[in-house]
Amino acid sequence: MEKRHLGRTGLQVSRLGLGTMTWGRDTDEHEAAEQLKEFVDAGGNLVDTADVYADGGAEYLISRLTDSLIPRSEVVIATKAGSVPESARRFDGSRGHLLAALDASLRRLGTDYVDLWQVHAFDPMTPVEETLSALDIAVSSGRARYAAVCDFSGWQLAKAATWQRAHHARMPLAGAQWEYSLLQRGIEREALPAALDAGVGILAGSPLGRGVLTGKYRHGVPQDSRGASAYLSGFVQPYLGERSRRIVDAVATAADGLASSPLAVALAWVRDRPGVACALVGARTVAQLQAALSVEALTLPDEIRGALDDISSPVHRYPDQGWTEL
Repeated sequence: MEKRHLGRTGLQVSRLGLGTMTWGRDTDEHEAAEQLKEFVDAGGNLVDTADVYADGGAEYLISRLTDSLIPRSEVVIATKAGSVPESARRFDGSRGHLLAALDASLRRLGTDYVDLWQVHAFDPMTPVEETLSALDIAVSSGRARYAAVCDFSGWQLAKAATWQRAHHARMPLAGAQWEYSLLQRGIEREALPAALDAGVGILAGSPLGRGVLTGKYRHGVPQDSRGASAYLSGFVQPYLGERSRRIVDAVATAADGLASSPLAVALAWVRDRPGVACALVGARTVAQLQAALSVEALTLPDEIRGALDDISSPVHRYPDQGWTEL
């Protein structure tokens, strides 16, 4: 699998990454082991997780698998801190919380460092310079090799990058993770241009539109899908409307013309967007992961890419009309 540099750093990541949001909850150890082995055998290296996935269970699973199945040196472990879902605060970007969360992640992961440490979201109750100082401490102490943020707006990312330059941060932000797909192109307004300007690599989450772009929901909600899951149905529901159906139909038509699959077409579109270093895929089964990994052989023709761009284009009105030309 092709590797790409993450932003303006020397860190090379596979252009497809393995997401672990369901590990330890809907994906057991046996299934996770098969997925990780398949992913690494295909040349993948970036494994994305978080301290809140299965309440730490996903990190613990990764620890068991890198101890017994895949050498730690063969994977780029990316985890996150800052999300506190059971609290009224929701996100905590304070230095104390973040560094304590990192230490807890390292214990669960069974390692003394993570390759990429990400702040899960912007915390409006904490000065951004305090959050960024925690990232600098993590890197300077060797507990994290690189740092990134998730779900920052364009101005928040620009402010963070500016502060880091002014204070000569030990390691400027390497990446930013956002949801990005044919069904969700909101980052193109300001966040994506801010990342390109700052030299921050993009990790594209939910590149298959939370599974909807695979076409599985065209004729209803399959009983074995995330849309039917009590835990994840609310995650899928926003993408089951009329606009989404038009885009999914266009993806299916393109797939037919290319003798490919809707999954491969949708994933290839995201993978090759400007600034994207890695598209993160999560799978319930090895067969689903294999289908995603097959996209490595697909490059979309310009005319198909253009048609998909047009039908999925977000509406730009004042004041952002004309500000987002890439």
